[in-house]
Amino acid sequence: MSGTFWQETPVHQRLRASSNGLLWLGLAMSLVGIAAIIFPMISTLVATLLVGWVFIFAGALMFVGAFSIHGTGPFFGALLLSLVTLAGGAFLVFNPLAGALALTVVVAFIFMIEGAVELSFAFEIRPHTGWLGMLVSAIASIILALVIAAGLPGISVIVLGVLLGINFLTTGFGYIFVSRMLRSQV
Repeated sequence: MSGTFWQETPVHQRLRASSNGLLWLGLAMSLVGIAAIIFPMISTLVATLLVGWVFIFAGALMFVGAFSIHGTGPFFGALLLSLVTLAGGAFLVFNPLAGALALTVVVAFIFMIEGAVELSFAFEIRPHTGWLGMLVSAIASIILALVIAAGLPGISVIVLGVLLGINFLTTGFGYIFVSRMLRSQV
């Protein structure tokens, strides 16, 4: 896309130089996304275990950091937060199915809140361009939250894996499209 409206910056030059890497990254992420969608239970458990270990690591760091805080109230607050984070991580690691259920409930709650905020925003910007797209997104988020909530607890072992797979797949496609766009602008 050459012309008067597009000027190549140093960022564009570096991206163009790495377009092959972006293509391979996109392909790899797409394959991981497809695998996560095909095997949603495994990807849900892997995601739950990953979150659990991150909580354990963060909780351990916060525990050590709590001892550098002066003052009884702040020290005990930081100590309590570190212990709760450690306990949450241990719960997810040692009870991954129950942890998947807990994380799925959180995802459903986030989707419901997201849908409500988007719905409010859609009606706020109506009749301007784009309000209908925001309305569709809001309705989709709310419906997805209700579907997740209606399917609990059985659906909890696959929801996170499917969502993770869709995210990896769409991100992979994004990298592939950017790589192809960069190659076509020679």
